[in-house]
Amino acid sequence: MKLIPKDTINFLRELKLNNNRDWFNENKLRFNSIQNGVKEFANEVNESLKKSDDIEKLKIFRIHRDLRFSKDKTPYKKNIGMAFHRAKPELRGGYYLEISADESFLAVGFWNPNKEDLLRIRKEIEIDGEEFKGIINQKKIKDIWGEIKGEEVKTSPKGFNKDHDHIDMIKKKQFIFIKKLKGEDRFHLRAIKTKIDELENGLQNFRTDGDGTEWLIEKDDTGKVYKRAIGSDERIYINYNDND
Repeated sequence: MKLIPKDTINFLRELKLNNNRDWFNENKLRFNSIQNGVKEFANEVNESLKKSDDIEKLKIFRIHRDLRFSKDKTPYKKNIGMAFHRAKPELRGGYYLEISADESFLAVGFWNPNKEDLLRIRKEIEIDGEEFKGIINQKKIKDIWGEIKGEEVKTSPKGFNKDHDHIDMIKKKQFIFIKKLKGEDRFHLRAIKTKIDELENGLQNFRTDGDGTEWLIEKDDTGKVYKRAIGSDERIYINYNDND
C-alpha cells in the first residue's frame, strides 16, 4: 500500500518559510522525489475509488501559483492538492485531497457546480428537501463528516421563495463535506479511503439516464444494489460494481 512520502510535510513547511525560486531550485530534486511518490499514491487512491465509484479523471494540481491576477507574488503553493472527478454526464461532483503543513483535509461533493447543475440541485431541494436533509443528517454521516458546507447567497437565489422551508439548503452555491486529516492519516491510503467509504455507505448515488429520468442508487438490507426513480418506491435491481 502506497504512502505519501514522509518528507512531504517537512518540505511544505520549509517552503512556507522560503517561498522563492532560489530555494525551490536548490530543493528541486527533493521536490521531484516527493512529486513522484505523490503521483503513485494518487494513482492507487484512484484505482481504489474505482471499485465503488465511476471515476473519470485524476488531476494533481501544479505547485506553481498563477500570479497574473494576484497581489501575492509568492511563486509556490503551500500545499499539494489532487482531485478525483466522477464520470459525466451521468454523475457529478467528486473528491478532493489536500496535503498541507498547516491543515490537510479530504473534501467530497459539489465544489462549484455549473449554473445548470446548481439550478437542478436547488429545484430538487425545493420539491423534496426532506429527502435530501434526511440523507445528509443521518447520524452515521454527521458523526463522521459533520455538517454540509459551502458558500451561499445572502438571502435567496433568483426565482426561489426566501421563506421556503429549505431555503438554508437552496441558497447554497456549494454542497461539500470536509474531513480534516490529522497525524498519520495524512499519509495513509487506508485512512483516506476509509473516510470516503464511510460517506459512500451512508449517501445514495444520484444518476441521470439519457432520457432525463433521475435515479437514486441505494442498497437494501442484504447489500444488493438497486435503483429507483425519484418520487417512486419501485426498486430495479442492478449489477453495480461495489466490490462486495
